[in-house]
Amino acid sequence: MTTTDWFIDIALLLIVLRQLREERLTARTVLLPLGMITWAAGNYLTAVPTAGNDVLLAVVFAATGVVLGLAGGLLTHVRQAGGHVLIKASRGAAALWIISMGFRLGFAVWSTHPSGAAHLTRFSATHSITSGQAWVVALLLMAVGEVVVRLGTIVIRGQLLRARVNRDANTLAPRPVAYV
Repeated sequence: MTTTDWFIDIALLLIVLRQLREERLTARTVLLPLGMITWAAGNYLTAVPTAGNDVLLAVVFAATGVVLGLAGGLLTHVRQAGGHVLIKASRGAAALWIISMGFRLGFAVWSTHPSGAAHLTRFSATHSITSGQAWVVALLLMAVGEVVVRLGTIVIRGQLLRARVNRDANTLAPRPVAYV
C-alpha cells in the first residue's frame, strides 16, 4: 500500500468519526466523501476482470457495501432545527463504517504479506478468481457502494424530513380570510 492509500483510508475513517458530532447536512458533507471515492475509483479501476468468478466476487462485495451503506445511513440521526437539516452518526453507524473500512484496510495489508498472498492465491485458484485485480475491483466496489448508498440514504432522509416539516408548518399556519 502506498502512502496515498493510507491517507485516503484514514481520511474516510475520520469523516465518519467527525460526524459523531452533530453537523449541518451541506454539499460539503456529501461532496467530500464522494470526491475521495471517485478519486480512488479513477486510480484503481483500471481494468475490470470478467473471467472465472471475478464478476461474482465483485457483485457480492458491492452488494455487501450497499447493505452496509444502507444500514449506516439508517443508523445516522437526522433532524431539523433552525431551518437546517442536522446529521449525527450514531455509534452503530460509526461502528459499521469502522468495521468495513478496517476490513478493507486489513485485507489490503494482509494480502501484501507473503503468508496472506499465499492464502489468497490458493483461495483464488480454488474459487476461479483469476487475478489480484479482481480483488481490487471487489473491495473498491464495496467501498463505493457503501459510501454512495450511505450518503444517498442520509440525503433522502433529510429531504423527506424537510418536506414533512414544511408540510406540517403549512398545515398549522393560519389561513388568511378571503372576502367575497
